[in-house]
Amino acid sequence: MDWYKNWFGSPFYKILYQNRDEFEAQEFVENLLTYLQPQPGCSMLDIACGEGRFAKQLAEHGYDVTGIDISIESIETAQEFETDNLHFFTQDMRMPFYINYFDYAFNFFTSFGYFAHDRDHQLAAKSFAAALKKDGILVIDYMNYDHVLANFVDAETVVRDNFTFHINRKLERNHVIKNITFTDRNNKQWHYSESVAAFTLSDFIKMFRQAEMSLVSTFGDYNLGSYHPVDSPRLIMVFKKK
Repeated sequence: MDWYKNWFGSPFYKILYQNRDEFEAQEFVENLLTYLQPQPGCSMLDIACGEGRFAKQLAEHGYDVTGIDISIESIETAQEFETDNLHFFTQDMRMPFYINYFDYAFNFFTSFGYFAHDRDHQLAAKSFAAALKKDGILVIDYMNYDHVLANFVDAETVVRDNFTFHINRKLERNHVIKNITFTDRNNKQWHYSESVAAFTLSDFIKMFRQAEMSLVSTFGDYNLGSYHPVDSPRLIMVFKKK
């Protein structure tokens, strides 16, 4: 099974990452909306939405929001929050979805680069573009690989809810690979992994050019500060469909 199908549907994933800064995430969405100035009621797609935290926030502004994710468990949780302007579907990002339909699409929190082969990433890029109307806008929030490399941590231990997660990282086949091991309350040993492609800005430009999208802006953090190849913690890109 692909690592993301196994890991994202696990209850341990939510335990490990429970301390993510929700306020920072919410502030990021507000900053994006201020920058993008979407028209009232326009259509938005949240790609790899997880349990829908960003999609719900967008919908609260009155936009018509659809969230998609490959994790059945995550979508089942998200669907509990559906409203007239908020809907969720199980969907592989590589597969076409609502062609030429959305005004905006978002891919938050490094929810790209999960595949072993570049052809799958290219399929995903084309699927993102296909979902948008002409002149539609795509925002991708990705790790800044050069910053990750400059601050690389090989191993760490994280304690959450009486679980001790042992995390080891390595660079392999142009991917940042994270191996996660821990023991549960029944003394059962668990192992999960994450693998994210080490894409740079030039990689994204090339990939999305082939999907007939052009880069219009870059930012380096959730306050939409300027992007710096090494110093910026994030690589946030705004593309426009030709």
